[in-house]
Amino acid sequence: MGPAAPPSEAAAAADDVVLPYISRILMEEDIDDDMFFCLYPDHPALLEAQQPFAQILSSSSGIAGEVNSAPMEDSAALMMQGSGNGRGRKGSKHGGDELEAEVGRASKLMATPEEEEDDDDGVGEMLEKMMLNGDEDEAFHGETNAPRVPAEKKCGKAARRRRQAKGEVVDLRELLMSCAQAVASGNRRSAGELLEQIKRHSSPTGDATERLAHYFADGLEARLAGAASLECRLVASAEERASAMELLEAYQVFMAACCFKWVAFTFANMGILRAAEGRSRLHIVDYGGQYHGLQWPSLLQRLAEREGGPPEVRMTLVGHPQPGFRPARRLERTGRRLSNCARAFGLPFKFRAVAAARWETVTAEDVVGVDPDDEAAVVVNDVLSLGTLMDESGVFDDPSPRDTVLGSIRDMRPAVFVQAVVNGAHGAPFFPTGFREALFFFLALFDMLGATTPEEGSHLRVVLERDVLRRAAVGVIAGEGAERVERPETYRRWQARNRRAGLRQAAVEGDVVEAVRRRVRRRHHEEFVIEEDAGWLLQGWKGRILYAHSAWVVAEDGAH
Repeated sequence: MGPAAPPSEAAAAADDVVLPYISRILMEEDIDDDMFFCLYPDHPALLEAQQPFAQILSSSSGIAGEVNSAPMEDSAALMMQGSGNGRGRKGSKHGGDELEAEVGRASKLMATPEEEEDDDDGVGEMLEKMMLNGDEDEAFHGETNAPRVPAEKKCGKAARRRRQAKGEVVDLRELLMSCAQAVASGNRRSAGELLEQIKRHSSPTGDATERLAHYFADGLEARLAGAASLECRLVASAEERASAMELLEAYQVFMAACCFKWVAFTFANMGILRAAEGRSRLHIVDYGGQYHGLQWPSLLQRLAEREGGPPEVRMTLVGHPQPGFRPARRLERTGRRLSNCARAFGLPFKFRAVAAARWETVTAEDVVGVDPDDEAAVVVNDVLSLGTLMDESGVFDDPSPRDTVLGSIRDMRPAVFVQAVVNGAHGAPFFPTGFREALFFFLALFDMLGATTPEEGSHLRVVLERDVLRRAAVGVIAGEGAERVERPETYRRWQARNRRAGLRQAAVEGDVVEAVRRRVRRRHHEEFVIEEDAGWLLQGWKGRILYAHSAWVVAEDGAH
């Protein structure tokens, strides 16, 4: 087999086929339901509704099945239900009329006959335009590399002037911290007074700090009121969620503004490509199965075009069940799309879904089997999913779900395990400490959006902050124990945890770091940070490291 393409070429091509793939997603008739489960898979109301079905299914025998890239109707999923609250979660465009015909051909290739009639009030057309080739910056801002004028600066300065004119200059961050201290100490009167003051000076359309304070106030109120209020607030956010079209447009704004997801997908895919060199069979195991499979079309295309011929590819998505009679429906739909995509590229492809309420019950044998003649190279992928697992088992002396899953990954003996983690300490058990960490983490995200979103995208920025960042922030602030979804750790703690599990860190190759850094410098805001530390590729904003990426192999002879 020929060598992998240079990192610069792989990076440049990483999102070339993402937009045609998205167009097929949004042309499906029930995309709104699918989008809901993508954004709210851990919603308390959904988890409650799921329990009776989980109990029914747990009494039935499991069904395992594989899906060829041709006959999708025979797909089946391995159902592994269990009690507990282990939960999973949850770019680019480039304009050019001359490419529309090519997009149309790509969409037809990726469609099954029964899907071609499905459209969604212009959503399909919008997505086809998005899918041209993945150059989101140039689509929104032309081909200039000049820094964008932040849309928030005008409204932020105006808001400050209004407060100063009234003699009401306040430090919202200090107010938020004081309110968190009052909530932690049980001083409800003081907390209520501080919340009223925060609400007067915050706004969902103000500057970054005012926007963050507006949504953090929701989280503090929910924590004061208890778990029932948290559930009601998350239900309300789901009921008020944007349409599929708005979410798609907001996704465009986000991917134009931010390099975070592009870097995550590119780093992982480049590591997988290198692990697949010289191998005729490849088995990709993806924990989470979120993002509708957006990570994979570019990888499948590069594998199909590999010098010497493509490998046979199997993919197993390990995700969480949905409530209802088809718990693996979202995973199966992702598999159908990817199978159609692989068929269009001429890549031999099989797909399998593993839907499990508790990932720690999924063993290596369940995922990769025990066939001694299977010479497929196994690669394991995690993009921000393992951080949703509980860090404690609830049973004395039992390993935590995180450690158990990492042990299963080790037992798969992967050629590479690529991991992306949220770097933060806002999962700390002491509330004021965790709140402070969450404050600075989310403030970096709100500030990044304010500095990079074009003014014409301001409404969609509100959609993104309200429907995605708000939900995450409220969950972190108000959730405790099993109610909490996001449980971030620093990348250094993940490093120690992975080593304890019997994994050895692979070095981050300098050419990969440089290829990513060049692309980010060329196409994104100068305040984005791309660094390397202790074998991790780090991403951040204005010096704060927000995400970290690494690659791992099995440690031999116990040398961790």
